[in-house]
Amino acid sequence: MCRNIRTLYNFDPPASEEEVDAAALQYVRKISGFTRPSQANAEAFERAVEEVAAASSRLLSQLVTTAPAKDREREAEKARARSAQRYAA
Repeated sequence: MCRNIRTLYNFDPPASEEEVDAAALQYVRKISGFTRPSQANAEAFERAVEEVAAASSRLLSQLVTTAPAKDREREAEKARARSAQRYAA
């Protein structure tokens, strides 16, 4: 999985439209191999980002869990701690 794509499900507050769009963009960049597509591919690229974002939003709205929602700040702290441990010199 691409490291830049973060889990968006079961957070309080829920994922914003901007977060879903950013994840969709990262996904399309990853599978296409383009950071910025050529003019010839720009329309297809943008359409793919929109479709992936729409599918992701539908998925997030339909998922069900009994687990309590995760706190964004606490999860970010855990990620920073893992990163510090991983990259400690």
